[in-house]
Amino acid sequence: MDYKIRRVRKEDLDRVTEVEALCFPPEEAAGREAFEQRISHFPECFLVAELSDGRIIGFINGCATDGNTICDEMFEKADFHKPDGAYQSVFGLDVIKEWREQGVAAALMNRFIEEAVKRGRKGMILTCKDRLIHYYEKFGYQNMGVSGSVHGGAVWYDMRLDFMDTGK
Repeated sequence: MDYKIRRVRKEDLDRVTEVEALCFPPEEAAGREAFEQRISHFPECFLVAELSDGRIIGFINGCATDGNTICDEMFEKADFHKPDGAYQSVFGLDVIKEWREQGVAAALMNRFIEEAVKRGRKGMILTCKDRLIHYYEKFGYQNMGVSGSVHGGAVWYDMRLDFMDTGK
């Protein structure tokens, strides 16, 4: 089955909440209220991968900010979003298990990068666990070391992609 990438819509709220719960442990997963705020405050920074039957199989989202790292408060408070922010953050790159390793996550990330470039951002920021550092480096992200984030009680690493460094 083919899928398309499109901007999130309000009616996607329940499904993105469900996908998040499938992709992250409960202590790390964003809840319905957080997604409701994100969809309301920055739908332009929230993309979904949708099958031809309308089922959402993955998504990527995050606010724009002037900071070059993510702080934990950003996950819960959508008012951290600055429409003209220098950096596009990535709060989550979610793909349901049966669609992993088929290029969906890479397609979402590449499209998110393209849109950030079009909006004139300086770069992208995210946090990830050590096992995913290598994956994000494939997109040009650099490991900036252990993050100050303690989200969900996990150890996170700050990753940054500077567009001037990558030629994007």
